[in-house]
This record gives sequence, C-alpha cells and structure tokens, in this order.
Amino acid sequence: MATLLRGALRPLRAFQGRGQPAADVPLRATSHGTGLLYPEHIPTSLLQKALLAAGSAVMALYDPYRHDMVAVLGETTGRRTLKFLRDQMKRDPEGAQILQERPRISMSTLDLEKLRSLPEGSFGCEYLRFLDVNRVSPDTRAPTRFVDDEELAYVIQRYREVHDMVHTLLGMPTNIPGEIVVKWFEAVQTGLPMCVLSALFGPIRLSAQSLQVLVSELIPWAVQNGRRAPCLLHLYYERRWEQPLRALRQELGITEPPVRVKDLV
Repeated sequence: MATLLRGALRPLRAFQGRGQPAADVPLRATSHGTGLLYPEHIPTSLLQKALLAAGSAVMALYDPYRHDMVAVLGETTGRRTLKFLRDQMKRDPEGAQILQERPRISMSTLDLEKLRSLPEGSFGCEYLRFLDVNRVSPDTRAPTRFVDDEELAYVIQRYREVHDMVHTLLGMPTNIPGEIVVKWFEAVQTGLPMCVLSALFGPIRLSAQSLQVLVSELIPWAVQNGRRAPCLLHLYYERRWEQPLRALRQELGITEPPVRVKDLV
C-alpha cells in the first residue's frame, strides 16, 4: 500500500517542484517529451487523479485562498465539464476564434501603455484599475498541468486567465465575499466542480451579517446574471478594451450589484 501511495503521489511532488512557466506560451498539441501534451503537462493515472482531487479538495476547503490547490481540484475533476465548455466555444463564432488562435493573458502579452491611454469608463481602463486597486496580476494564475488533453488544458487555462476580467465585469473586489459572488456566477455559467464547491463552502468563514446579505441579495443576483449572460469564456476580451464597460455589461445582460461588496467581511 505504501508503494502504491508513493507512486500515486509522485506527480504532486513534481508539481510542487516546478516554477511558473512563461504565460505567453501557447498550449498546442506538439511534442514535449514522452507522454507530454504541452509544456507543463504531468501525465497521471485515474488513481493519481483521484488522490490529487481528494487532497486538493481538503486543502481548498480549509483555505479558499490556496489557488494552487483550487487549480489542481479543477484539473482533476472537471474533464467532462471542460469537454462541454469546449464544444460550446466551438459553436460560438467568438469562442471558436479564441480556440483557434489561443490568446494568452499575462503582463507580457498585455499592452499596458495602450490600456493606460484608454478613456475613463472603458473596459480596458477599468480592468487595469481592478489590477492596480486589488494588487493582483494575471501572472499569478497557475499553469495547467493535470489535464490529459491539450485543447481542454487551454480551456481551463483561459478560464483562469479571464477570472479577473469577470471580476471587472461584475464589479466585485477580491475579498472573500467578492470571490464567493464570482464563484457563484462561474458555477452557474460553467458547471465546473471546483466552482460549485467554492460557491457552496466559501461562505463558511463569513460573519453572520455578511452571510445574510450574501444569501439574501448577492447570491441570487449572481445566479440570475450567470443564467442571463452568455458564457464569458466566449468573449474575446482582448478585442473589447476600448468598449465602454457600461455598454459591455448591457450587451451581456449584467446588472449592477445590489449592495457594496467592499464593505462586507
């Protein structure tokens, strides 16, 4: 049994020892060594995936800010959902173009000078403001490693890289209530198990007052907007920088949040 467990957990040790790859490297089906489908790919068996999923689920529930564990959970539990999302993207003109061109979002691919020159209220200006105010960067998104299909690996990588843009569209900060609201929206839109898990168990650490506001106002708002809006994975954000944020929200059917999430703890 000990030998079996050591073999099953070997991929996690390899995962922990790797650094962050360049975020502008496209995920393509090319030869990267024996059994490797893309640069950071770590092939795993069904048993290894099950152990990784169980361990990452426990860690993610204990600490929702362990984004590395949330990432592992998403890769080891969401294959069927990723196939569904991939097929949806292929049927959408904008989504199909994203799958074909494989754009990446990182500090090296963003034209920061252009974003800073955009007018107030534009989507690009507001996205850059979100990054600055919340002190976050797209470079902190974990690379895909455990998805054994390079096209599906790109889909989940795209999901991670547009996460901050979803925050911008919803007007949500990066505090715990803001993250929970975004996760409810993403859970409705994508059905990814990690989103559902985070949406359901994320509120555990909130105060009673914040939890009441979340349940009575913010979660219903997130669910309603998630159902009404087209899947945001289909949006070619990089070509929407100059569009006014208000107009983009109207196009997508996203309404203003009912309360200020910034004040909740």
